[in-house]
Amino acid sequence: CSKTFAQSCHLKSHLFIHSNEKSHVCEVCSKIFTRSVDLKSHLVTHSKEKPYACDVCSKTFTLRRYLKSHLLTHSKEKPYICEICSKSFTQRKCSKTFAQRGTLKSHLLTHSKEKPHACEICDKTFIERNALRVHLRVHTKEKPYGCDVCSKVFSNRCNLRRHFRIHTKEKPYVCEICSKVFDQSDKLTSHLRTHSEEKP
Repeated sequence: CSKTFAQSCHLKSHLFIHSNEKSHVCEVCSKIFTRSVDLKSHLVTHSKEKPYACDVCSKTFTLRRYLKSHLLTHSKEKPYICEICSKSFTQRKCSKTFAQRGTLKSHLLTHSKEKPHACEICDKTFIERNALRVHLRVHTKEKPYGCDVCSKVFSNRCNLRRHFRIHTKEKPYVCEICSKVFDQSDKLTSHLRTHSEEKP
């Protein structure tokens, strides 16, 4: 049918439409799976149910593998090492396709300078598809994240989190030199320059 895809996994999924092989299609997002067990596992990502809870911070997850990956953030264990710069990560490099790509896989692209995901409107390129998806909201003006307190809306979750600190008065960024606290990391960065700059 001459349809083109940016990633081979998407082409592979699409080819099932043309083959006689039995495929399992998600009724929510139309993603195709070769095995019913994979579809069943995938369907949980659409569910509001998060049966796997972290014993340390009580954060909940839809799948056991997401909880297992999350637990590494508490243990500080980083078993996956980048062969180029020796930086270590909690996420493994994996060729399988999941709802979220591994941190190491994304990191390796920073070494290659490859940005395979391009915006068709302004040609800006991104390392991760999710970053492109967030960027597209600049063009669509979509703001799906709303503040529960004041109803202000945002194009991405990060900006909503930053905004919410206005209501909570939370200031998680601390200057290690003078102990002054800030609600945003860029404010701390700007403040740190006052310690390093010479005064006339």
